[in-house]
Amino acid sequence: MKKYLYFDEEKCSACGACALACMDQNDIDTANGQQPFRYTFTLEDKKGDLSFYSVSCMHCENAPCIMGCPSGCLEKDPETGFTIYDTTNCIGCHSCAMACPYGIPTFGNDGKMKKCDACLERQKAGLMPACVKVCPVGALTLLDENEYLEKTRKQKS
Repeated sequence: MKKYLYFDEEKCSACGACALACMDQNDIDTANGQQPFRYTFTLEDKKGDLSFYSVSCMHCENAPCIMGCPSGCLEKDPETGFTIYDTTNCIGCHSCAMACPYGIPTFGNDGKMKKCDACLERQKAGLMPACVKVCPVGALTLLDENEYLEKTRKQKS
């Protein structure tokens, strides 16, 4: 069944726990120039009100990165719907990053593409994605398609 990483901005405090857990899970070393897969940030509006966000790959339904990759490294996981990758054939052309409207794909020191895969291996082992597991306020949750549709339906009303 299709799954979604759901973010509730009303709960987020931009503490950064999700970003740190992601870096730990994926062995990302920012000191060596590696880019994290998840970011947290704060926005202030004209009235001085703050909004907090946690952002990673959007796992777009019709993912432009998949269409942009000439090597076929990216695909939709048939079980979850998340955008996953296998860089065996990656030529480091950056076409996926240029096609992504969010600029999400990054490139390791080996020149090959890397990005959030929603901790698919953790999910297969019955565990939550690292970012979801550590969120102290429950702003990030892993939902199945029915739960996601119900939650977004409530937001619109």
